Amino acid sequence: MSRYNKPETIALHGGSHRADPTAGSVAVPIHQTTSFQFQDTGHAARLFGLAELGNIYTRIMNPTCDALETRIAAMEGGAAALAVGSGQAATTFCVMNLCEAGDNIVSSTDLYGGTWNLFANTLKQFGIEVRFVDPADPEAFARATDARTRAYYAETLPNPKLNVFPIAEVAAIGRRLGVPLIMDNTAAPIICRPFEHGAAIVMHSTTKWIGGHGTSIGGIVVDGGNFDWEAGGDRFPTLNRPDPSYHGAIWSQAAKPLGPIAYILRMRTCLLRDIGAPMAPFNAFMFLQGLETLPLRMERHCENAIKAAAWLKQHPKVTKVIHPSLAEGEMRRRAETYLKGGYGSLMGIELAGGKEAGQAFIEKLKMFYHVANIGDARSLAIHPATTTHSQLDEQEQAASGVTPGYVRLSIGIEHIDDIIADLEQALG
Repeated sequence: MSRYNKPETIALHGGSHRADPTAGSVAVPIHQTTSFQFQDTGHAARLFGLAELGNIYTRIMNPTCDALETRIAAMEGGAAALAVGSGQAATTFCVMNLCEAGDNIVSSTDLYGGTWNLFANTLKQFGIEVRFVDPADPEAFARATDARTRAYYAETLPNPKLNVFPIAEVAAIGRRLGVPLIMDNTAAPIICRPFEHGAAIVMHSTTKWIGGHGTSIGGIVVDGGNFDWEAGGDRFPTLNRPDPSYHGAIWSQAAKPLGPIAYILRMRTCLLRDIGAPMAPFNAFMFLQGLETLPLRMERHCENAIKAAAWLKQHPKVTKVIHPSLAEGEMRRRAETYLKGGYGSLMGIELAGGKEAGQAFIEKLKMFYHVANIGDARSLAIHPATTTHSQLDEQEQAASGVTPGYVRLSIGIEHIDDIIADLEQALG
């Protein structure tokens, strides 16, 4: 755990790195190496036998990645983290770490298009079922749960629907039934801490706000260390039965000398070892640079988004603005409960002319970039129905919050006058 408790300080000083022990460098060095020299044969045996943690091979662990992992774990208030090659890899590993053929998870319908496709189609190839439920009714998660349900999955601030997820309500249902809640917190770093509301696992696409500059692809999974996997018994066979790939290790027991990190330890030593998808050390370095300014950037992102949403709401060509700052009723309550210090920088607008109007608006933008990413320092825009969510049929698009006239905006940290000026000329 970090000795600091404020995100602004943790972003700069959290985790394991203070200075490089060899050269004294303050910035985390880029350990661009495949392998690491062992002290002797006993040291090598202890590392491979998990008697101690250390560096063996960069596919499994790397000091640059470790610095990022420990810092983000501290930022989220978790016990340990694992950096991987992309946000999609992080989501996939979150599920596969608990599920085998014949198992299922229950997921919110409010998802990023890539996650929906992974859940609805690709995981079927591995015999893993994903049951989609509407988070407007938290009890829907309980109704969809059976003896082979291994986890619940949701996004804090769903992209693109932007209805804040009822974290505490669903986490409480899961705790009652012995099912962990996995939260994708990509769109709400700093402003939401899901572990404080009962989540067991948190993940991020570090590509987005954590990196913040559109330079690198990556993902990270944080183990809250707050879920009793051993008590779950048969519900978590991957953690509670002997693993033949590791000399019969039972992960819920093997992790005990190292801390409450059975989930993340198995993910590192089995999935990362066997499937790959590690984060590159250079990318970890880039994410560390982004992390240092994340609290400041989130302040500006959120401030600009509130102003842009209010301006767009008054425009006659905009039929609807979707942003938590404008939510009412239960959605407003959730925003106030789970988002602290801002409402995020994603927003959606719907234009009366449907698909053609949405595409025309994007093509008229001059300062906003037309890209598939979100969370950059610069402002971004895209038409989800024909891009990020185009693999979904009309019913699936509607369930995830995408209409033909929906345009997704990721509001950057430029001066708000310039953001509004670009929106105004594109709508004109």
